[in-house]
Order: sequence, then C-alpha cells, then structure tokens
Amino acid sequence: MKTLVLANQKGGVGKSAIVVQLAYYLHLLLNLRVLVIDLDHQRNTTNPIRNGKLATVSQIPSSSILLKKVSGVEDAAFVLLAGDNTELLKMEKQAANHNIFASNLQAFLKSVDGDFDVCLIDTNPNPDIRQLAALVVSDFVLSPIQLNQEAIDGIGDLLNHENIGIRKIQATINPTLQFIGILPNLVEPTPFQRDNLRELSAHFAKLLIPMNPGFAAIKKTTAVPESQAAGVPIWKLGKTSGRDAWTQIKPVFEKIATTMGVM
Repeated sequence: MKTLVLANQKGGVGKSAIVVQLAYYLHLLLNLRVLVIDLDHQRNTTNPIRNGKLATVSQIPSSSILLKKVSGVEDAAFVLLAGDNTELLKMEKQAANHNIFASNLQAFLKSVDGDFDVCLIDTNPNPDIRQLAALVVSDFVLSPIQLNQEAIDGIGDLLNHENIGIRKIQATINPTLQFIGILPNLVEPTPFQRDNLRELSAHFAKLLIPMNPGFAAIKKTTAVPESQAAGVPIWKLGKTSGRDAWTQIKPVFEKIATTMGVM
C-alpha cells in the first residue's frame, strides 16, 4: 500500500477537494483499493465522500487510529475513516501522548497494508501532531497552494519548520518520505496570479511538479465545489464545466499516480 498525505500550513487552498477527487479517480478509473483518512476536524473530505455514498464509511472514526491500537477496517475496496471534531481537536493538548499517537497510526497502516493499494490522508492546516504523525508514516507528500504572496512566503515553513518541516522529517524520522511537489490550485487567469506563478517558477522550480509543457496546476472552476457539494466525481457532474475541468485535472492526477507507482 502506498500512502500519500496532503499537507499545507495554510487553509483554504482546496486541499480536501483534491483528496476527494483523487480518491474517486484512483478507485473508479484505476480500479485501485483506496483508503481515505480524514484527520481534519473540519471534515471537508468526510462530508462529500459520505454524501456521495460511493465509499464505505467505517465505524472507526479517524481519531481512534491515533488514540489507540486499531487493527483492520471494514472489508471493502473503498473505505473512508471519517473525521470527528471533538477528539481530533483535543490531541494537540496531549503533548505527552504525541509519540503514542504517531506509533498507533503507523501500526494501523501496517495492519491494513495488504487490504488497500493506496491510502490518502487529509490533514488540518495547523502544524500539529495530526499533520506530523501523517508525515512520519507516509510514503509521499503533496502540498497544494494558492497563488498568493502569503502562500509563497509559507513555502519555507512547509519545508524547513523546526517541528514538521518536510526536510526535517526526511532527515530525522522518515528518510523514505518523497515530496511529490507543490501543486498550485484554484489558479485564475489574472495578472496577479500570473505574476505569482512566474515568481514561484523562478524561485521554486525544483519543487513544482513537471508536466509537458510547464508545471502541474489546477485551475479554479465552479465545477469543483459543485462536485464536492453533490459528492460525485467531477467527470460525472453532468455539465460542460465538469467535463472541461476533468480534461485539465486528469493529466495532473495521472502524473501523481505515476509518481506513486500505482499507474
């Protein structure tokens, strides 16, 4: 099983929508067995998948696999461990248990390793134990960002934060963690965003995901929030906007799947 965590220290970048649509793509179009774990108390991944009824929603809330030893989930090819508000929020206040949380998550993933081909983990935007634990146990990390100055300035923390910086984790805890790259999301054809993309390309080209031509990016479209609200894959939205969006998103997902070695 390959494990991919989507992580960013800024909220509102459309990370959860990427998790949901990527899960649909991997399961429905690549016929892979997919496990989705929502560690974000806002549950922006949980709600669309639950509403869409295409996945089995586990009786095990996501907080449980950090709080205690859990082995196995329901026998299905597409399973969601839903986010739960109260317990997830409490975790940062339990500093003495942080190592236990990470160990429990690692043990759980090991227990289901033969049951799924891919595990996708959505994390909260705050740099706390939930994000750290996910980075410690994952094979790959993908970081969606928006093209604004705040997000670009935050790339340094994403890589070099003293506690959950990707480079720190690679050097000290999880040397096999592979950074797939930064994925500009919600991209609009405005002069402001074009300038920011140009700056991003100039200073962080090695961190972007190479495509032919250029770099991977996902355009802003009404089809994404509509698909999320309906809980459906974007290519099944039944609108021209959905088909157009999928034409642009599909090559990006293919690149991610190829990088992970599942395509």
